Formats: sequence, C-alpha cells, structure tokens
Amino acid sequence: MTPTAGQRPVTPSGLAYGAGAYLLWGGLPLYMVATAPSPAWEIVFARIGFTLLTCAVLLTALRRWPDVGRQLGSGRRVGATALAAVLISANWAIYTYAVVSGQTLEAALGYFINPLVSVLAGVVMFGERLRRAQWVSVGLSVSAVVVMVTGHGSFPWLAVTLALSFGGYGIVKSRLATSVSPVASLASETVLLMPVFAAGMWWLATTGQLTMLSHGAGHFWILAASGLVTAVPLILFGAAASRLPLSLLGLLQYLNPVIQFLIGLLVFGESMSAGRWAGFILIWCALLVLSWDSLRAARRQPRG
Repeated sequence: MTPTAGQRPVTPSGLAYGAGAYLLWGGLPLYMVATAPSPAWEIVFARIGFTLLTCAVLLTALRRWPDVGRQLGSGRRVGATALAAVLISANWAIYTYAVVSGQTLEAALGYFINPLVSVLAGVVMFGERLRRAQWVSVGLSVSAVVVMVTGHGSFPWLAVTLALSFGGYGIVKSRLATSVSPVASLASETVLLMPVFAAGMWWLATTGQLTMLSHGAGHFWILAASGLVTAVPLILFGAAASRLPLSLLGLLQYLNPVIQFLIGLLVFGESMSAGRWAGFILIWCALLVLSWDSLRAARRQPRG
C-alpha cells in the first residue's frame, strides 16, 4: 500500500529543505535581473549548459552516472525524458522572458495557477472526479482569467503558458516513474538539450548577442551560477518530498509565487491595475479553497 500523506511525520529538516527550495525559486527574479545585459535567450541557453555541468560534477561525486544510463536506456524513457526536456526548457524560456521584460507579476500568477492545472489534468487525463470544493476552485480561477481579460485588457498568456508548461512537466515526470535521483533525471534532460545549447550559443555568437565572454569575469560567473541556481532547489525539493506530508509540501509551494509577487510589486515596482488585483484576489480565494479541501481530504485518509 502506498503511504498516505498523513503517515509521514513533519520533521524540522524536511521543513528546512522544503522552505529552502521554494525560497530559492521565489527569489529567482533577482538572479535574472543580475544577469543583465544578457538577452533572455542567452540566459536560457546558459542555464542548459551550466546545469548539465553542475549535474555532471554532482553525479561524479556521488558515483551515480549509471542512473543516467537507466533513464536513457529505453525508447519509452528517452521519449518521455525528451518531452520533459522540451516542457522545462519552454518553461525556462517563458519565465526568463517574463522577468527580463518587466512582467514578474504575471510570472507569479502562473505559479499561483499551477496547482489548479494539476487538478484539471487529473480530470482530463486520468478521469478523476472533482469534489465540490475543487469545482469551486476551478470556477474561481476561470472567473479570475475572465476578470483579467475584461478589467486589465489582455489575456494573461505568459501566466497560462507558464502554468501549463510546468504542470505538464510535472505530469510527464510522474508518469515516467523512474527510481533515479532528481540530479540524474535533470542531467538526462539537459543531455538531450545539448543540441539546443550548441545551436543557440552559435546563433548568439554569430549575431553579436553573446555577452558571456565580453562583459568581464563577474558577468561570466553570474551566468555560470545558473547551474547551481537550477540544481540546488531541485535537490532540496527532493529531500523535502521524502520527509514531509504531501499536503504540507503542497502548501509550501505557495511561498514561490508569493515571493515573486512581492518582488514584482515592491522591488521592481510593476503596476497593478484594478482588473489585475481582482484577478489575483480570485486566484488566491481559489487556492484557499483548494488547500482547505486538500487538507481535509488528507485527514480523512486511512492511516493503516
């Protein structure tokens, strides 16, 4: 029998790992700003290359390279890993563009919407039936998008595509269901993205957009840090997932968009129209209902 969320006790180390992962993810806009004057595409390509380098160092130290072989050892796994790689690289590209173009608030909205995407995926892909409170959450989220379109004047494309790409990535990873470590899994995805990295860097160099080698050592090392920026939160998240109830881990995930929202509003000074405020409030209400329902359902699960 698969252990229920209630069977896993809350540990201080689990809380520290989970909070650390989401705090780092929440502060990612500050790192993106520090990479200036790199264009968004250079940040994405650098992230692919340096993430693989970071994973290679970790896999060598941990002697876990065979995990990569298992991940890429069959056609089905290679196909699923390639799809995961496409989705996560698309998510990185959309997120980077959002931040460097002054739309951090919409990026935060995307990660507020993400849990609702997971709920809808369960209905569409796995035939799950929603409880009444979950339907209320979905209705509030749809209302939020309608309010933003009518009140703010535009459809929140960046937020929706961010939520769909990251939600799809999570679904593919869960369906892949391998026993390899998160580091090996991420390494496998970035291995498959190496042609994108090579072609992207060549394109940037030939069009005069490559800044990595022309703006000093400090700028180079800031871009090089993208490997750690990507890998460290993932490792912390993996450690938290094995030490915390899933219901608590689900609540901790809101630290990420809350921090991004505050950075966009208070640090970057992005504007919030009345329509956008109304949409955010409706999304927050939807998440409160969803969280309450999830916690109630977790308490009702048998502990045997």
